[in-house]
Amino acid sequence: MSKTNIKNILISQPAPADLSKSQYKVLIDKYKVQLEFFKFFDVAGISSREFRDAKIALLDYTAVIFTSKLAVDNYFRLAKELRLCIPETMKYFCITEAIANYMQNYVQYRKRKIFHGKLNFGELLEVITKHKEEKFIFPCAEDSSLEYFKLLETANISCKKCVMYRSITKDLSSIDINKFDMVVVFSPIGVKSFVETFGDNFPKDLLFAAFGTSTQAALKNAKLKICVPAPTKENPSMVMALEKFLSLSAKEKEEWIIKIESQEKQEKKKTTQKTEDKKTKTNETKGRKKATTVKTKKTTKEKTSKAKNE
Repeated sequence: MSKTNIKNILISQPAPADLSKSQYKVLIDKYKVQLEFFKFFDVAGISSREFRDAKIALLDYTAVIFTSKLAVDNYFRLAKELRLCIPETMKYFCITEAIANYMQNYVQYRKRKIFHGKLNFGELLEVITKHKEEKFIFPCAEDSSLEYFKLLETANISCKKCVMYRSITKDLSSIDINKFDMVVVFSPIGVKSFVETFGDNFPKDLLFAAFGTSTQAALKNAKLKICVPAPTKENPSMVMALEKFLSLSAKEKEEWIIKIESQEKQEKKKTTQKTEDKKTKTNETKGRKKATTVKTKKTTKEKTSKAKNE
């Protein structure tokens, strides 16, 4: 039976600057859970030489999309190392107001054109679509989720993915994993750090919440069960998904987990069936090609034999 009494949750992100003003506050106040924050990976910026090899000219773009403070730091770091002067006409689109305010470390806020969403990328996308004429660049990590880029492509936004930093696995052995009821992960590299550190040495009833399809896939590959997936249509943010799960009764939580596991089995079955269908189709195609080749050779041989007899 899965754990349903959730009291201690490990969040694989750095603690907010002010937890009392963060989106996690509602979970603490409403459900009396204890949250502990610990970043599951380290970050290293790529060198200016490596960036040059990518042959991306920052000044060819008229707008920048920022989804993290790391992206902001590395964008302006590389611009400085490459001795580029970012024009005042550059537009900046930030996923949250906090990131927009963070940009004051690099630019004078009032003199620049800075736009921001509220909490999720969907809200920022609504702002971006009002500026479709811009040529966007998207500074990101090497293992960045493809979800944002798929949304931009669907919205017909011209955007260039630009890797500026990469994630490195981190030793998590300082964490007492046995005291937690749930772990919330946001990236495949976070999952990798967890697996490399703990292996099978963690409570078997430990629950996992995962943000993004790539993170969920990494958990599945590691044979770790997902109880809270996000984003979904009903819960576009991780906090909303956690709040929904925590609001359920013990019985409802069990039913929720069973439903998630059932959906995973169905998806796995569909994937297996698609693979088998593809193999069958490939074999049938090969069989037809082989039969055609044999028939062609036979016809050619018959023609050659007939010509000799004549």
